[in-house]
Amino acid sequence: MGNATKLAWRLFKHEARRGELTIILAAIILSVAAVLSLSLFSERLQGALTERSASFLAADRQLRARQPLDEKWIEQARASDIATSSQVQLRSMVFGEEAMSLADLRAVDSNYPLKGAITVAETPFGEQRQINEVPEPGNAWIDSRLFQLLGIEPGGTIEIGDASFTVSRVLDDVPDAGFSLFSTDPLVLIRQSDLASANVTGPGSRVTYKAYFAGDNAQLSDFYDWLRPRLDDEIHRWQSVEDDSSPIGRSVARAGQYFLLASLLAIVLAAVSIAVAAQRYSQRHFDPVAIMKTLGASRSMIRKVYTLQIFFIATLGIIIGIAAGVAIQQAVVSALAGKVEVSLAVWHWRPVIIAVFTGVVCAVLFSMYPLLRLFSIPPLRVLRREMDSDLSSRTLQFAVSGLAVFLLMWAYSQNLKISAILFVSGVVLVAALILVTVGLIYVGRKFASNKMGPWQLAWARISRRAMDNSVQLISFSITIMLLLIVLVMRNDMIAQWQAQLPQGTPNYFLINITQQQKPELNKHFADNEVEIGHFYPVVRGRFVSVNDEKVNTEVTKEDKPEDERGRDGLGREANLTWSNTLQNQNRIVQGTWHGNRQTETARDEFAVSVESEVADRLDIELQDLLTFNIGSEVVKARVTSFREVNWQSMQPNFFFVLSPAAMQEYTPTYITSFYLPTAKKAGLTQLLAPFPSVTLFDVDARINQLRGIVEQVSLAVEFILILVLVAGSLVLIAQVQASMDERQQELAILRTLGAKGRLIRASVVYEFVIIGVVAGFMAALANELSLYLLQTQLFNMTASLHVWYWLIAPVVGAIVVGALGAVGCWRLLTLNTSQLLRKIM
Repeated sequence: MGNATKLAWRLFKHEARRGELTIILAAIILSVAAVLSLSLFSERLQGALTERSASFLAADRQLRARQPLDEKWIEQARASDIATSSQVQLRSMVFGEEAMSLADLRAVDSNYPLKGAITVAETPFGEQRQINEVPEPGNAWIDSRLFQLLGIEPGGTIEIGDASFTVSRVLDDVPDAGFSLFSTDPLVLIRQSDLASANVTGPGSRVTYKAYFAGDNAQLSDFYDWLRPRLDDEIHRWQSVEDDSSPIGRSVARAGQYFLLASLLAIVLAAVSIAVAAQRYSQRHFDPVAIMKTLGASRSMIRKVYTLQIFFIATLGIIIGIAAGVAIQQAVVSALAGKVEVSLAVWHWRPVIIAVFTGVVCAVLFSMYPLLRLFSIPPLRVLRREMDSDLSSRTLQFAVSGLAVFLLMWAYSQNLKISAILFVSGVVLVAALILVTVGLIYVGRKFASNKMGPWQLAWARISRRAMDNSVQLISFSITIMLLLIVLVMRNDMIAQWQAQLPQGTPNYFLINITQQQKPELNKHFADNEVEIGHFYPVVRGRFVSVNDEKVNTEVTKEDKPEDERGRDGLGREANLTWSNTLQNQNRIVQGTWHGNRQTETARDEFAVSVESEVADRLDIELQDLLTFNIGSEVVKARVTSFREVNWQSMQPNFFFVLSPAAMQEYTPTYITSFYLPTAKKAGLTQLLAPFPSVTLFDVDARINQLRGIVEQVSLAVEFILILVLVAGSLVLIAQVQASMDERQQELAILRTLGAKGRLIRASVVYEFVIIGVVAGFMAALANELSLYLLQTQLFNMTASLHVWYWLIAPVVGAIVVGALGAVGCWRLLTLNTSQLLRKIM
């Protein structure tokens, strides 16, 4: 062990006993513990949510195709220890003794489903229960609606194609039933081995072949890497929970983004705390370094001693931080057991690696500038204490710190967009705060020239310590901004979820209602004290051309020559509706809503509003002329607006909304909805008995599933918010502590000159209140910029101003920073003049 190492170790032990390392050690422990606990909890929670959400795919991954899948692919999956299952899905006529109906036929193997469970009932619309079995050969399980439509009872017989089946159970739901309110065909479940005898998959049938896969993420990723070159994008679709565009899929994806955001903010807070602590550590060692230089120590030896010091501190901080982070995370998971699904048995190494990486990068990069200042301290400081480091430029400090923050965020998130948004917002805030510091200097000089009171003394101190205050102001502002981002995003996100599924959300939909049935249906439901919703007219039509250029009306392209392929279409029939009233949770994003027009134009100039995502996908522009085939008739309409639609709301939404004048010659059916409490569900069959031709669509199970996930995510968000708030508070405390040394000297001088204790105490509190007000206001402004970019570019939310926070943030900043300043300085403020002089000698 060399001399430098021995000296570094002795100095480390000496300062550890004296408590000199407390602040920087606590900062490293905070950074590692916060990042580890947040990211480990987030990954465990995200894993549990993904596992639960996998039930909505009936597997971890799903492969859909329009032609039979290669059996070698399935064999490869099994060889990789991946569980598999298969399904054949198509629409087929189902015949009862006296009636028939079009149904969604699903033929499954004995392994289905790999995730989730099938829900059945003993009687139509009866009490539901989950089972882990499929129909026996020769049996069929059918939807409650089919009993109503076909007029049969459990145990009866139905015919599908050339085969007859015994209806042995009432089928309530299958895991991957989907969320579309227009998937109106009732479900029929049979064994896949019975499909050949039914003979319904011949030429002309539109069949979807599905393969299901379940296993570890690593196994599935390796399998997909092998499978991907063999897939045809025109025929195959590989899907995971992350790809799910249903309300549940979007909620889980948004929750994951929020967890990622919170963890990134924790990393930034940790980085700020270490930068503050390293700055103070460097300043406290200016004198020892000067003494070492006068005694003949070389610059290289000093560099080695203090580099080893940082290494010892970082190592100890990382070890303690990991232990603290695991303990915090385990305690929270145990406390939330039964409320939030987080698996204690699952361990993720990635958060540990990230936490260690965070501690190392922060300790090295955020200590670089303070250490460089320390190494450049002149020996003459032994005699002239006012002498400082000759490394005065802070450009290097800001550049290295910014690089470290961006590196940490990008390394953790692997998401350039979210890292760039947060980084740019921080840079804008720092630049603005540097300008604000210039203004504070000017105001401080004006106030300091007046009669000396606590306010004037506070402003004078702010002006005199301008550069140090700028760093302090930046630290406070960034911390408050990050806390605001987490808080406001949490409030906006949960508010949107709750608005999406408020109490009383319709849980049943009625479809195929005729014009003549509407008044009778309204009266019947009113007599039974059930409130019915709005009636939407619906006509099935096919979108066939744009500006008389034909579009593909079928999804399949592989059989057509390249020169015969037209522009993309929907590939299926669309549900067309019409109204002059803009639907709830629809928003015009471009053009003019046709309901605002006074008159219709010529027959070929009717108006249509197009959903914005479909317009982008199909390359539709404003003023394009769209053509629809409705039966044997043709309707043309001019695009006058694009709408943004909230697809997460459990209500009917439409790609195309036409003006009423365009559809006067067509007889629609109607769709409506109603809410039925659990206590009244037993009377559902009787409620619908007078309307046998009306189709019931039950979304109650889907709503309960979605609401359950939202409630779990909301609880998890509360925990993450608390952790980030604690981390932010510790950063503020570290920043207050960083100025204690200089304040000791100031207080000693003021006491020596006869300043009263009340004046000094008030001036210190006022100084922190001023900094808190400025930091809070600037943080609120920067928060708006960050939220706008995050909500519009990452979370797909509607951005809005949060004016109240412009008032709340300065007030809270003044109270919190003022209180922390008073508490942090209280011990110094209670010392008398002789005690203060002894502490600075």
